[in-house]
Amino acid sequence: LVGETTGSTPGEEENSPKMRVIRVGTRKSQLARIQTDSVVAMLKTLNPGLQFEIVAMSTTGDKILDTALSKIGEKSLFTKELEHALEKNEVDLVVHSLKDLPTVLPPGFTIGAVCKRENPYDAVVFHPKFVGKTLETLPEKSSVVGTSSLRRAAQLQRKFPHLQFKSIRGNLNTRLQKLDELQEFSAIILAAAGLQRMGWQNRVGQILHPEECMYAVGQGALGVEVRAKDQDILDLVGMLHHPETLLCCIAERAFLKHLEGGCSVPVAVHTAIQDGQLYLTGGVWSLDGSESMQETMQATIHIPAQHEDGPEDDPQLVGITAQNIPRAAQLAAENLGTSLANLLLNKGAKNILDVARQLNDAH
Repeated sequence: LVGETTGSTPGEEENSPKMRVIRVGTRKSQLARIQTDSVVAMLKTLNPGLQFEIVAMSTTGDKILDTALSKIGEKSLFTKELEHALEKNEVDLVVHSLKDLPTVLPPGFTIGAVCKRENPYDAVVFHPKFVGKTLETLPEKSSVVGTSSLRRAAQLQRKFPHLQFKSIRGNLNTRLQKLDELQEFSAIILAAAGLQRMGWQNRVGQILHPEECMYAVGQGALGVEVRAKDQDILDLVGMLHHPETLLCCIAERAFLKHLEGGCSVPVAVHTAIQDGQLYLTGGVWSLDGSESMQETMQATIHIPAQHEDGPEDDPQLVGITAQNIPRAAQLAAENLGTSLANLLLNKGAKNILDVARQLNDAH
């Protein structure tokens, strides 16, 4: 474990010997560190009397780089080691990309904050020789597009049948290096939020909108995982909840949970809040994109003013605890996700997902 203290100045410890140190767990990648630093900065602003120490570690998903994510068969690829440190009280909270967090967390853990979402869409980064192109205008038959996601490959194969899709793994730096230095890929697909946070917006050649490629559940949002009974830390991080993002992500996670989806099947969403209505579009695809099903539903929700008090004893919804957001709004969002999943299942989505799962396991 690498310990690194942030936010203290010389002499500060002497003046305040009882200054509490909050230990924050994170993955070691550059993007994970940037995301964690942004959360720590917000917490520091709200709690200038606290000191924060960042503890970075490698996860299973960081170590196994020669296998597609969908093949590893482990739901908590990027979270297990961090949760282990949380369980052993080695850290007090952990910052994750929300899309890496399973819809059912291990007993004793909860998501205590869902921070404001960055751009949730997917972005295309082109090989230098194809800069100025779009997926549509890449050369036929010879163009290979790299992605680690079944969700992206299934949707884009359907939309752009002239392209080939191939798995590419590694953190953002590694994947961009593979794109630029190997002649294997014409383009790769990455989350726009990650590129934005790294300051690499100039590499974005195309943003994929929902009609081309809907995004992953929770994509673009950060989640802060804590021990469910640690009320002090829940109170500390609860101030970071962004109500609109929280409600969208509750709906998305409820949809995925009810479908029993995960990395091994192509499931995607798109959410929007307008005039007191939460709109959720969800879809499922076969692995090759030839079969698909999607629907949109909406629910009326009351968006609270920031930090309006909700009940104190809320049980978790899809692994999230938000005590300062009205319960009714959270329930409406969860019911919307579940209802949309039921609608798709009643129309035959289960068959598409079962076949996708079997094919993925067989390969």
